[in-house]
Amino acid sequence: MADAVSPAQNAPRNAPRITHRRVLKIALPIVLSNATVPILGAVDTGVVGQMGQAAPIGAVGIGAIVLTGVYWMFGFLRMGTTGLTSQARGAGQEREVAALLTRALMIAALAGLSVIALQIPIFWAAFVVSPASPEVESLARDYMQIRIFSAPAAIGLYGVTGWLIGQERTGAVLAIQLWTNGVNILLDLWFVLGLGWGVEGVALATFCAEWTGLAVALWFCRGAFRVPAWRDWARVFDRAKLTHMMSVNTDILLRSLLLQVIFISFLMLGADFGDDVLAANQVLMQFLYITAYALDGFALGAEALVGAAMGARNRVALRRSAILTSLWGVGIAMALTLVFALAGGLIIDLMTTAEGVRSAARIFLIYMVMAPILGSASWMLDGIFIGATRGKDMRNMMAVSFVVYLVALAVLLPLFGNHGLWIALLISFVARGITLGLRYPALEAAAER
Repeated sequence: MADAVSPAQNAPRNAPRITHRRVLKIALPIVLSNATVPILGAVDTGVVGQMGQAAPIGAVGIGAIVLTGVYWMFGFLRMGTTGLTSQARGAGQEREVAALLTRALMIAALAGLSVIALQIPIFWAAFVVSPASPEVESLARDYMQIRIFSAPAAIGLYGVTGWLIGQERTGAVLAIQLWTNGVNILLDLWFVLGLGWGVEGVALATFCAEWTGLAVALWFCRGAFRVPAWRDWARVFDRAKLTHMMSVNTDILLRSLLLQVIFISFLMLGADFGDDVLAANQVLMQFLYITAYALDGFALGAEALVGAAMGARNRVALRRSAILTSLWGVGIAMALTLVFALAGGLIIDLMTTAEGVRSAARIFLIYMVMAPILGSASWMLDGIFIGATRGKDMRNMMAVSFVVYLVALAVLLPLFGNHGLWIALLISFVARGITLGLRYPALEAAAER
């Protein structure tokens, strides 16, 4: 049995070299894929905006945020599957690669069905946390009651995407994203503008897009289904493998929850400084999202390449993977810093016409100029540690960074107001980069064990 021998023996002898071209081949499709995300949001908003009423726009916005937040909780499936798949591939364990796809799909199905079963308390909690007018709440419920039935598909796409990235098949990921968003946009236009189905039409368009997107994703995985390993139930349900997968995913989930608490607290605390400052903070957060989308491709490249090197027990390849992907990540961060410094005011003006918000955003723009450089290490090291499936390190260093953020808030917020809030957020990025960097030597050493 091929999987029974050591990783070093089983690793592919002619594995491709770690080059800049290979890094770009992985990263660029993800960057292009990410670029389609805001386009879909704009179309969703635009088509309901043609109805001439405010309530449908608010309903789609709230419904999408609630369900995206619920599905995001299962984002660990994408990250964990990428690391585990890339390591199995690097070790030459092709049967384990196929079994990982089955495990990911089974977890997604269970998670999706659980979300559907719990929809009543989920909707109730959503409107307790974020109350809306009776009209908006009613329309939002109509929207969510349709979309929630695509939960297994939406979560399943996390698993399949992670599996494909783990094999450096990011071109397939781009194709899936283009298909899903393209179908969503076309059906939006047909259902809402053509058939007049309103908010329900937007929801049904997304429902169809997510299920057909999963079908396309599975088509890209067809090679795995041609061999019996994907339904080798003894392997799929291997206790040690399942335990390891759940451990990695749980650690990533806890890390992600702490990160989300930081961002949510940032937005909530910003509300204390008035509507203009709150809106300015929200505008400037778009700069962070742009940065994250741009660096995401190279962080995912690190996941795939570092994971393969870890699976092959090749410390040299691991280090080169980390260095090359990080060089590109830092380069992109420096370019964004320059763009934000030179054109940040213009970007702000494009995002809002409110003069008070524009003025406030310009005051705090300096923090977005610094953010790409200060945050690049944390983003890239996240990718490196995910590829190495060092979930405990990610969880623990995130916990340390969270405490650092709270201390910074306690000291800086009373002294500097919203300036202190931004500085505390940037400090949390730096803390995450430093703490993960301190754990990097242990990660490298693990590649030889």
